[in-house]
Order: sequence, then C-alpha cells, then structure tokens
Amino acid sequence: MSGAGPAEPLLLTRARLAGHTGPVDLLLRDGRVRGVAPSGTLANGDLGDASGPGPRAAPVERVDLDGRTVLPGLWDQHVHLTQWALVRRRLDLSGARSAAEAVRLVRDRLADGPPEPGTALVGYGFRDGLWPDAPTAALLDAVAGEVPVVLVSGDLHCAWLSTAGLRFVGVGSHPTGVLRESEWLPLAAVVDRVADRLADTWVADAAAAAAARGVVGVVDLEITDNLAAWRRRLDGGFDALRVRAGVWTPWLDDVLAAGLRTGDVLPGTGGLLEQGPYKVVTDGSLNTRTAYCHDAYPGLTGPEAHGILSVPPDELVPLMKRAHDGGLRCAVHAIGDHANALALDAFAATGAQGSVEHAQLLDAADLARFAELGVIASVQPEHAMDDRDVADRHWAGRTGRAFAYGSLDDAGAVLALGSDAPVAVLDPWVAIAAAVSRTRDGRSAWHPEQRIGLRTALEASTDREGPYPTAGAPADLVVLDTDPFEIGAGSEGRDADGSDAKRSDADVSEALRRIPVAGTLLAGRWTHREL
Repeated sequence: MSGAGPAEPLLLTRARLAGHTGPVDLLLRDGRVRGVAPSGTLANGDLGDASGPGPRAAPVERVDLDGRTVLPGLWDQHVHLTQWALVRRRLDLSGARSAAEAVRLVRDRLADGPPEPGTALVGYGFRDGLWPDAPTAALLDAVAGEVPVVLVSGDLHCAWLSTAGLRFVGVGSHPTGVLRESEWLPLAAVVDRVADRLADTWVADAAAAAAARGVVGVVDLEITDNLAAWRRRLDGGFDALRVRAGVWTPWLDDVLAAGLRTGDVLPGTGGLLEQGPYKVVTDGSLNTRTAYCHDAYPGLTGPEAHGILSVPPDELVPLMKRAHDGGLRCAVHAIGDHANALALDAFAATGAQGSVEHAQLLDAADLARFAELGVIASVQPEHAMDDRDVADRHWAGRTGRAFAYGSLDDAGAVLALGSDAPVAVLDPWVAIAAAVSRTRDGRSAWHPEQRIGLRTALEASTDREGPYPTAGAPADLVVLDTDPFEIGAGSEGRDADGSDAKRSDADVSEALRRIPVAGTLLAGRWTHREL
C-alpha cells in the first residue's frame, strides 16, 4: 500500500491542552487518539501492561512532553503545492517597490550566471499595483538581452516578460510585455514545466517544511490532473501530508466517470489521498485590477474598468450543477464584490455545497448569505496584510468590507483559513496571526474591527476540530513549545478565548508568526520532531 503504514502505539505524557494548566496524557493507537485523560490515569490495559485488566495490548512508546501544548494538526484549506514548491526556488521579487527595483534584482541574479540552456530565468512575487513606474519588456531587455526572463506576479494572474521571454512562452510580440489574466494563464504551464521526478522531490521538500509548522493536511488546487500526480507521489513513498485533491474543468469528466465524490478516500493511498472539490475561477485579482466589482477601478475606463468576469452565470451555474449532481463540492474563486454576489447566486440556484475561495470584497447584504446557504468562506488572511495598501488605493472607500472576516464570523459564516500558496507562505501560523491581529511588520492594525478570535482562527485551521484533541479523532497532532492562548489578543482585539494577556497588536502578530513547533504527528507517526 502507498502512503503511511500503521504507527506504533504512542503515549504522550505531561502534555497541556491549549488554555489549560493541568497535565494530560494522550494515547495514540492505530492512527487514532484513543484516550485523553489527566496524567497517570489512563488504564494499564490500554497501555499494554499485562498486570492490568483487559486483553494484553501492544507495548506503548512513551514521550514526555514536559508541559508542551498539544493541538489537533493544522490544515491549509487552499494551496497550489507544486507552484509553491517551484516558487521556493525562484527569484524572489516580493520586496520590489518599483519596476526599476525588480530589474535590479534580475540584473543581480544574472550576474551569478545565466539559466540552463532551454530554460528561462523565472521570478515570482512582484506586485505592481502601487509601483511609481510601469513594467515593460524593454526594461528587462536592457539587463537580460537574449536571456528569457519571465516574472510571475504575486497573485499568479499576470506575468512580466522580456522580449526573449515572450518568445520562450510562444508570444511573438506584445506592446508592453505584461500579460494579464487570459493572456497569461494558459501560458503559465510553459515555465512551470519540470520533470516529474524533480517536481516530486521539490514537493516533498515543501511538504516537509509545512510539517515543520504543524501542517498535517492540505486542499491542493493545482491546475493539473491532480489525482494522477498524487497517486504517483504516494506510490513513490510520499507520506508527509494528507491531501484533498481538487479537480478543474478539463478533468471533471474523468472524475465524474469514475464515480468519485468529494471526501472519497482513494484506495491504495494509505488513507492520505481524498477526492477534493471542483474548482472554478470566476474573476481576477485585486493587484491585477481584474477582480470583478460593482464599482470601477480608479482611473480605468472601458469594458474592463470593473474587472473581468471570466466565468459568467450562464456558464457557472450549469458547471456547478453538474459537479453537484455528481457528488462534488464546489470551490468558487471570487474576489470582487460583484463576483461574490454572483457566486452566492450560483450556489443558491444549484443547491451546491462548498466554498467561496477568497471572498475578499463583500456587499453587506451578502454576509448573511454565506450562513444561510451553508457556503464556507475559505479565506487567506495574509492576503489582507499583503494587499492593504493596494486595497486602500484601488478599493478606496470600500475597505471596511474588504477581507471582512469579523463580519463574516458575526453573520454566522463558517470560516476556513489557508494561504493560497504560493500567493502567501504555506504556514498556518502566519494566517492565524493575520486573522487575529490584522497587522504585520509593526504597523497599526488595518481595520481591526475585522479581526476574529484566536479560538475561531484555530478552529478554521484545524479541519473544524477546534483547539482540543478528542478521543476517537485522527491522531494528527501538533506539539507547541508555547500555548497560543498565552500570547493573548491585541490591545484592541477580540477576546482571545481564555487569555487575560493584553499585548500590542504587533507583538501578538509576531509571537504567533514565530510560534515554535516541537513536533507534528500524522496518524500517530512523527512527520516532524524536535523533542
């Protein structure tokens, strides 16, 4: 069988539950939590002591946690894992504050030597929404010459290419060298193309790094034949994470023909691979000024001044109906307020279950509809920190309802937190920190009224299990050197659910982002261990 084999029984002693001081022991056996009880009180028979009552059990390994805190393992509910693995090896442009600065980063990288023949220099992470100068192919040509350069934006919705880079991806000429939305997205696979063996090695490295931050599972929405890719990886010994593999329209027929429903565990994968949701993208992004909004973007005119609706309702509704009828949940990308309204309309029209992915700008009237329709708000809080200045410019006057996690929570919506890696780093503690503090880098909190409580953030990051391990649950756990509830809420934040500490927003953010992870267990097996 592919994937993880059965783990040996394990007893974690002298652990703490989040927000509590009394020590507990946790018994893990056959991939499940079999007991959680005050230290020293679990029955001897459960622990394999022949002198105790009941049948003899297998010997249990004991690990003394010495007061460390144990939580259910963390999930990232929206990743593109292959993209994230690739980006970890690309030129980082996320700090560039102008086109000129990005060009200097390209020049400095090329000074170390050109890319391998037949490949391009690929960068990632630029955000030009606030740049004082315009990116053009000519700027890159001046430092790269005939070396193909392809720079992908932080939101993945556009790319900036040199003239040689345009030829590399099959574009003969272009007036600016900046390809947005439908110009770029079909070409992205050209620069993402690497040998399966190399891609799988890089994915394994990225997964190990995620496990080191307490991650036990991801919803992978990579645009590919996801099931085939993950079967190959599991056959090759991958066992670091649980994966729910989303499906896109080009592969929808295959999944439906196979009778697979969301949540089905794929046989022969050791329980690590599930069929995920059907993914569809209905609009663009904020940084690219293509998120579909009721109001026009400042300074834009013409048919795309309000953004781009890539899948209108007359296409979206039948797609979602077909997926829903086949037993698939739907994950609908919607960022602008108009796109979100249309996505919720489509859920109402089809009866489909699932999530709106991103939900970045919402009409007040649509907040309650998430709860009424049972649609999950699958959000990525670090995006609010990345995009706060861009939003202040391009969504001016509307940012009180942008990244409105507090309002969604108040309206009874179910939240699910993620990263959208590589758009943000695959680290749930980064998402949790942004959600509860609304700040980063020592800045004042941005729309602090939209914070959520720490308990809510943890529940939204633990596959709906909340902050406490329970008997019968999967033995997917994270062991922390610090109790997150002891970090406290920001000075003006929502209740941190049990903590009396009052620290500055910036201190809370930094402490949560840096929270030390001592170990991660998947089905009772260590995938990361520093104790």
